[in-house]
Amino acid sequence: MNKVPMTARGAEQLREELRYRKSELRPKIINDIEEARKQGDLRENAEYHAAREQHGFNEGRIQEIESKLSSAQVIDVTTMPANGKVIFGVTVELADVDSGDELRYQIVGEDEADAKSGLISLNSPIARALIGKAEGDIVQVVAPAGARELEIVKVHYI
Repeated sequence: MNKVPMTARGAEQLREELRYRKSELRPKIINDIEEARKQGDLRENAEYHAAREQHGFNEGRIQEIESKLSSAQVIDVTTMPANGKVIFGVTVELADVDSGDELRYQIVGEDEADAKSGLISLNSPIARALIGKAEGDIVQVVAPAGARELEIVKVHYI
């Protein structure tokens, strides 16, 4: 089985979602199903069918999270030597060579990615261009919006 890289924060968020779905949401849905059953004819009982559908979705998500956690390789960059190299989990300060715009991204696993929050997937064009480079390097990123040159200003192991 292939290991999937994940930050410690991402793994903790998945564990918390799993705990919530198993210990809070599952009992609530089961209770909703029982209440709907008490209403009689199940063939035309919308509440019953909605609760069963919600139950199926919740159980599917529980299985998905358990699978992700079992194949996760949790990487904590705070334990890595801070040598200025871009690796999975680091936060990178960048400067656009042409415009001078400053950017800040953390390279995370696919499930954790949220570009608006500055979390980019390891498989994104920017992250692929940055991995293995060091502070002071200039990288060319070919993205859907076009090619850009970015300078790696600072690498944070936080």
